[in-house]
Amino acid sequence: MKIKNVLITKPLNFFHNRYFQFVPKHDPCSADSVSLLKNFVDKYTKIFVLTGAGVSTESGLPDYRSKDVGLYDRSPNRPVLYKDFVSSPAVRKRYWARNFAGWKLFSSARPNEVHKFLAQWEKTGNISWLVTQNVDRLHHKAGTKNVTELHGTSYLVKCLNCPNLFSRNLFQLTLRDLNPNFHVESTEIAPDADVHLDPALTESFNVPSCDKCGGILKPDVVFFGENVPKEKVFNLYKKVEESDAILVLGSSLEVFSGYRFVLAASESKKCIGIVNIGPTRADKLATFKITARCGEILPKITI
Repeated sequence: MKIKNVLITKPLNFFHNRYFQFVPKHDPCSADSVSLLKNFVDKYTKIFVLTGAGVSTESGLPDYRSKDVGLYDRSPNRPVLYKDFVSSPAVRKRYWARNFAGWKLFSSARPNEVHKFLAQWEKTGNISWLVTQNVDRLHHKAGTKNVTELHGTSYLVKCLNCPNLFSRNLFQLTLRDLNPNFHVESTEIAPDADVHLDPALTESFNVPSCDKCGGILKPDVVFFGENVPKEKVFNLYKKVEESDAILVLGSSLEVFSGYRFVLAASESKKCIGIVNIGPTRADKLATFKITARCGEILPKITI
């Protein structure tokens, strides 16, 4: 039996204007904005860079909250909660079925001009550290070396009971072998590949346990309701201390896990620059705020 996928979402042709369809409406950046950012880049030599979903929208991956183009505005799909994933086998089955359906499209995303710029900028020595709130591994694909994935990565799967950690691509093959009749490929995409499916399609989906200990397998991603590991947070606070400025790219900073580092920079009287199309939680803390598309303004900065 071949199962066909039925998605409940506002119509949106993924392949039409693929790389910009999830970018919110915005005005072109001004010459003054370019000059302001250029002066910042030239002045500071140890910059802590924080990137958010607005950096990956130009690679065809949506964010959650942007008006009209964000996942919340286009789809009834909502991220799974950590407590539900851990406590309910049915939720885990539904999650992995949806993730399986979206993985091919999600994992095909490629770095854009922002990722490439930051990788090149790192080589000049001006970036002291880069932390991303994204789980798409696009900074790694672009060649950035000194990067912390604040919320983990969708490219790894871990056991919640033992140290077993392995490739998500490998797990895709395992899921395919366990579900030979589940022929679903989504044309919808989500920031973490958790696409929406009709619940009836997921009821018979088979999910393996850890082959080392029989424990629950989960993507190495911080789910909603789950905390970023304390050691990771502590290490990033140290990186903020060691920097002389902080630059936020493509993040509304609505989630406290990233906002806390801007707070720390503010308390230390460091220069705070923000480039984001919409308002952010830290606008009042910023030394300067540029309302622009990151992929438009960054390539205009000579490094």
